[in-house]
Amino acid sequence: MAIKRPVFKPYNQHQVLAFPPSLEELIPVGHPVRVVNEVINKLNIEPLLKAYKIRGSSSYHPQLLLKVLVYGYVTNTYSSRKLAAACKESVYLMWLSSMSYPDHNTINRFRGVRLKNALRE
Repeated sequence: MAIKRPVFKPYNQHQVLAFPPSLEELIPVGHPVRVVNEVINKLNIEPLLKAYKIRGSSSYHPQLLLKVLVYGYVTNTYSSRKLAAACKESVYLMWLSSMSYPDHNTINRFRGVRLKNALRE
């Protein structure tokens, strides 16, 4: 009598793909991250752009930071540290931020200073 063994699906972490997937392909069509992206793209962010000065080093685009922040609120992620980590770990935030990795200070400063002042206007 032969011993029956379970059959598993192939599993090879080191498999090389002929055509690696793009981030675009990994985001489902109706996913909330796409909705956030579309809505923020249609907003007039002129007041946010005015909050930036023309000095010092380059800054992350305010549209990028606004998208990260709004998607964080949609997914109940409010901590700037968690949002900064998610930009490196979450496919959705990697896609939304175009593989940019703002640190938690940048996200917090954007929310607490630039966005707050722009919303007042």
